[in-house]
Amino acid sequence: MDLQKRKELVEVALGKREADLVLKNGNLINVFSGEIYKANVYIYDKYIANIIECELDTINLGKHIVDINNKFISPGFIDSHVHIESSHLTPVNFARAVLPKGTTTIIADPHEIANVLGIDGVKYMLENSKNVPMNQFYLIPSCVPSVLGLENAGAEFNDVDIEKMLDLPRVLGLGEVMDFVGVINQSDRMTKIVDAALKKNVFVQGHAPGVNGNELSAYICGGPTSCHETTIGSHAAEKIRKGMYVDARESSISRNISSIVESLKNMKSPRNLTLCTDDREPREILEIGHINNCIRVAVKAGLDPIEAIRASTLNTAQEYRLDKIGAIAPGYFADIVVLDDLINFNVLKTFWQGKLIAENDKLVVEIKSPKLNIETLNSIYINDLSENDFKIKAPIENGDIKIEVLSYLTMERTITTRKTISVKAKNGFIDISENCNLNFVAIVNRHKSNNNIALAVVENFYLKDGAVGSTYSHDSHNLTIIFNKSIEALEITKKIKEIRGGIVTSENGLITGTLPFPIAGVLSDQPVEILVNEITKMNEILRKMGIESPSPITAPSTLALIVIPDVKMSDLGLIDVKEQKIINIFSN
Repeated sequence: MDLQKRKELVEVALGKREADLVLKNGNLINVFSGEIYKANVYIYDKYIANIIECELDTINLGKHIVDINNKFISPGFIDSHVHIESSHLTPVNFARAVLPKGTTTIIADPHEIANVLGIDGVKYMLENSKNVPMNQFYLIPSCVPSVLGLENAGAEFNDVDIEKMLDLPRVLGLGEVMDFVGVINQSDRMTKIVDAALKKNVFVQGHAPGVNGNELSAYICGGPTSCHETTIGSHAAEKIRKGMYVDARESSISRNISSIVESLKNMKSPRNLTLCTDDREPREILEIGHINNCIRVAVKAGLDPIEAIRASTLNTAQEYRLDKIGAIAPGYFADIVVLDDLINFNVLKTFWQGKLIAENDKLVVEIKSPKLNIETLNSIYINDLSENDFKIKAPIENGDIKIEVLSYLTMERTITTRKTISVKAKNGFIDISENCNLNFVAIVNRHKSNNNIALAVVENFYLKDGAVGSTYSHDSHNLTIIFNKSIEALEITKKIKEIRGGIVTSENGLITGTLPFPIAGVLSDQPVEILVNEITKMNEILRKMGIESPSPITAPSTLALIVIPDVKMSDLGLIDVKEQKIINIFSN
């Protein structure tokens, strides 16, 4: 804020200059004091000039006066960790979806598109979001690929690349350091990457699923200061006590806020608790909300409403060292939400930098989308394949044989374990037709200059019939196919190439559904209302095929998430996550 603007704000605060906007008769939620009281809020240009308790206000001077009529006035909501790509919306279309829900600031990690397009992918997200009426801050992906030597992505970032990108506009720091094993073991790669961020004194975001005890302390000492991968309440309490920010997550596939809140009931106002969505489908955003839904869930689980709002405003702003946002106070940006009550947290109005952006769940401003060349590029590079490319050759011609598989433990489909099972070898290939709990999985590298295909078997994915393939596949975003018959996998590969990436289903050699993601194979070019319908149709198809996940379209992507224990899959084969080794699927 320049000197002239400060002088004008002083004059507005003293009643010597007219405010641009006055919000009158609101129940103000003060996240500094933890109070709620009736107040008038004076706004000038982008900023809050004054807050005066209603009965003490003698100024009443403003160009526009809006009577809030005893509704609740809150700071605009902040999502402490989100991947925009997981909504499959462009940054502009994402803004259109979340602003009516009261989200005025997000901290996004674009590592999905970065794994496909590298630095150009990061720059695309920044360029597309440049003029949206909300704060879209970004972190530079730390793990591209997620674990070096265990998968091949479309790019590879080293410490020099990251150091340069940290100087890009609206970049706050280093994105989730998923290679927690590398940090704890002080691998050369992760040490250099984290050090590059720390030397610039920027934020280092963590990712520590299941890490506790001495290893958690070691991870924190290694540099990361937050974690959104906390699923167990006791782990949340330990992280809070050790000074780590716990970004409690409520995504479409991992719902952790309730268990985390339960574990913190004996704590008094932890300042390092925030709320995030991480990966949320656009239908959920439209129907149940965004961060306002996270607040609702937290309050229902027992968190005090003011604490829940603080966890999605001031706490997050302080986590990321964001100046003058996250609260309603003089000199702060006028990012403000008007709520109906502190039970449902329905958003009536959203203001960003003093301007009304959304009202009654609708945008009231036009948000233009730039036309960028990257949106027309084809990022799918797959050679012509045959059915035999999707058959696992056995070491014997016929008979029983033991193999190593990855097995899902829960319907949430993130945590997996290693298991040894017996299957048949028929005519020199693995046959799983006698076990309805098994499916084949293929990871087909779809990036330039790499033709890798890895095959394995997955248990408890529950794909009864047909096949599904997706280029939205954490984190490398290679083509992941779960199938029963090789002809189905082959047809999916052909269709994926035709639509420039996305999700495709097949049965008996015929294509039964397509959901195109033509931008880098992870983003749609459609507005949210159209995309919601397309995703709903695909989810219905996948549920009929047997995938009863909270987010069926996301389920295939978890197979390749080689930073979530215990066993996952990459284009190099079956991966032991903790040991960071490739597993030979044929047991000795």
